[in-house]
Amino acid sequence: MRIPRFIALAATATLVAAACTTGGGATAGPTLPTSVGDGEGKLSVLAWPGYAEDGSTDPAVDWISSFETETGCQVTVQVFGTSDEAFTLFQTSPEQFDVLSASGDASLRLVAGNFVQPVNVDLIPSYAQIFDDLKDKDYNTVDGVHYGVPHGRGANLLMWRTDLVDPAPTSWAQMFDPASPFAGKFSVYDAPIYIADAAVVLMATNPGLGIKNPYSLDATQLAAAVDLLKKQKPAVGEYWSDYTKQIDSFTNGNTTIGTTWQVIANVLQGAGATVDVTLPPEGATGWSDTWMINSKTKNINCAYKFLNHITSAPVNIQIAEYFGEAPGNRESCALAVNPDHCEIYHAAEVDYWKNVWYWTTPVEKCLDGRTDVKCTTFEDWVKAWQEVRAS
Repeated sequence: MRIPRFIALAATATLVAAACTTGGGATAGPTLPTSVGDGEGKLSVLAWPGYAEDGSTDPAVDWISSFETETGCQVTVQVFGTSDEAFTLFQTSPEQFDVLSASGDASLRLVAGNFVQPVNVDLIPSYAQIFDDLKDKDYNTVDGVHYGVPHGRGANLLMWRTDLVDPAPTSWAQMFDPASPFAGKFSVYDAPIYIADAAVVLMATNPGLGIKNPYSLDATQLAAAVDLLKKQKPAVGEYWSDYTKQIDSFTNGNTTIGTTWQVIANVLQGAGATVDVTLPPEGATGWSDTWMINSKTKNINCAYKFLNHITSAPVNIQIAEYFGEAPGNRESCALAVNPDHCEIYHAAEVDYWKNVWYWTTPVEKCLDGRTDVKCTTFEDWVKAWQEVRAS
């Protein structure tokens, strides 16, 4: 089981896809390609570790070599450890990478900065096989324009040590109770996007705030979330972004309850740790990645071919099993080596995902439809998180 997420057209008729975006992400007349031709011979990929394996990590794990053989597009891969790192790489080297895998906490920033281009999904056969509930989301589609192909997903779950936490927790609110008997042993994800987890709790416990989308917070709502996080802080024993640290802390009992991913729970359980997980009734945040194309790519044919390959059923399931996530391609599950993989990760359970709020970049244009206020931006969230951590 691997968990590397946070450690990371025709040559004669080249396609051009362009979009003019505003700070709010609106598009103005994107021109989409109409066909895919011969590859240009090369492609540079920026990806989460485990997403674009070419056999160099493990000779038995390779779905890039087959793409190179089939298309003639020779692939170079660079991995990144966080969404912020990926975004910074695009800012500083805007023409270095042709395609990237972007989580929702980076994708709208990439769109707003004109770093990625609209995608004609009709030219990507695998798109028709992507689960419908992963399409047309705020983080991959802007004003009806698609900016990539969904790849996979996972929920941020509540995990606890079953031998140390009794009774079993049933609500996220228990993670925000400074008087909890397990105070001091909370394990909390260390990133500005965690503010959305507090917003999910406030949606259930303080409806008067009017939060309808945990990534669409006005100044008053953001302040309420920050206040809740500051109250939680004395009970936090660990802020984690490195999955190995959370595994260690749950193994040795330094932390006993916290927010996690299904794959981390699987690893702990496989090592004999007595942990369990739940998706609380308030719902949860989660993540879904999108394969996107650089707006400045000169290898557009290879890029389109790659997006189709990497999200095709045979490849998508290899990545999902290696990485530890639910595949985005609905035909993938029948090809899994582990017949229980899609059941474990709830891949085809539409109802399971209805109350999972996938990471989405906070932007000034309120994603919940409000037009009478301005919503806080990701930059506001970064400052707010720094304030929480310094409190």
